[in-house]
Amino acid sequence: MQQLADVLLRDASLTAKVLRVGNSVYYNPSQESIRTISRAIVLIGFDNVRLIGMSVSLIDSLLAKVPREQLQSLLARSFHAAVQARNIAGYVLSKHQEEVFIAALLHTVGELAFWACGGEQADELAELLELPGMDEEEAVRQVLGTSFRQLTQGLVKSWNLGELAAFAHGSGNQHDPAVRAINLGVRISEAALEGWDSPEMEKLVQQLADFTGVSPEDALQQVLESARETVEVAATFGASQLCRLIPNTDPEQIKLQQQERKARLLQPDLLVLQQALQDLGMMVSQKGDIGLILDTLLKGLHQGAGLERVMLAVLADGQSRFRAKRAVGESTEHWLAEFQLPVQQSEQPHIFSYVLRNREAIWMGVPASYNLAELVTLPMRQMLGQGMFFIAPLLAGTREIGVLYADSRVSGRALKHEQFVAFQRFTQLTGRCLEALSKR
Repeated sequence: MQQLADVLLRDASLTAKVLRVGNSVYYNPSQESIRTISRAIVLIGFDNVRLIGMSVSLIDSLLAKVPREQLQSLLARSFHAAVQARNIAGYVLSKHQEEVFIAALLHTVGELAFWACGGEQADELAELLELPGMDEEEAVRQVLGTSFRQLTQGLVKSWNLGELAAFAHGSGNQHDPAVRAINLGVRISEAALEGWDSPEMEKLVQQLADFTGVSPEDALQQVLESARETVEVAATFGASQLCRLIPNTDPEQIKLQQQERKARLLQPDLLVLQQALQDLGMMVSQKGDIGLILDTLLKGLHQGAGLERVMLAVLADGQSRFRAKRAVGESTEHWLAEFQLPVQQSEQPHIFSYVLRNREAIWMGVPASYNLAELVTLPMRQMLGQGMFFIAPLLAGTREIGVLYADSRVSGRALKHEQFVAFQRFTQLTGRCLEALSKR
């Protein structure tokens, strides 16, 4: 106890902040006055004071200079995750709740440290991440040579931040209640950015209800209460500038945030669309290389036509199966590694083989294609989701190349006729480019 008090007392500012946090309702609900570090240790516990001191020191260090937007957003999310995790742990643990709080707060400490101290590398990564279709993990590895997850694991270990913080990043023991509380807290804080009524939040609320033994309605109420509490906790820890970044739980504010998010959604860009069509038209005669052709195709459909997710699945393995060759859009990274379909599947025919065989573009999800709904198989729905999509064969003359797929399932918006017209036009032009390339 004396060693801990001595360490904290070396820094008068840190001492004052630890006492302020210790006197907060969050840590001291009885509101018994705490004026000294030794008194704080007696009243709220050795571990609590140690963890408060560590948290305050970390936050002060991160916010010392003019913090980047990425750092502030991530730290706000970390606070939200920590409060959610601590309150979830209250249902299933009799102790270690504060360790759960710290473990969730430090869940992205590697990324936090990078955005706080990255300098020119942070500028480089920020520019990379703004590029459309850029895979975040690949961009991070390209700039750092490692992942944020590995960086976090290294810092947690070298800073001796406790077994639980390291444990939460391990691959095993995911059934431990403390680790489950941390993971749920982190995922809830991420899903909240998509809206309290998002499909992912609905799924997490059900998981929380199953985990804690309460009804889904009570679980959602707990999640919203924890979000409101996060604002108070962030201010208590001296990070009040982050409060505006924590998802609001006021119904009117939620509605406003959803409207703002819709306004930020990918919108068609006529200039990009026309330029991409023009470039493809020129490449029919000039015979551009295949990489440039496919880049122009995906850019035209994604940025130009405003289609949120686009994938080219090519015939592979002796034309026996479809494999994802290119993909662009949010949450499409795993398609490149995981998406594959057998071409011939007599027991369960599917829409990819159908469009290639019939050589026609189809708008799935409208009345004209209802009779083909059974061709959208369960494995396809599990990989791609449910809802409207465009699909068309990609042909180089008479030679079959693969199938082009596009949807707007990130936002759930309905597809439009003009987007389907653009989708067909891009497919035809790309086929002509590939045919010209093969003749060369």
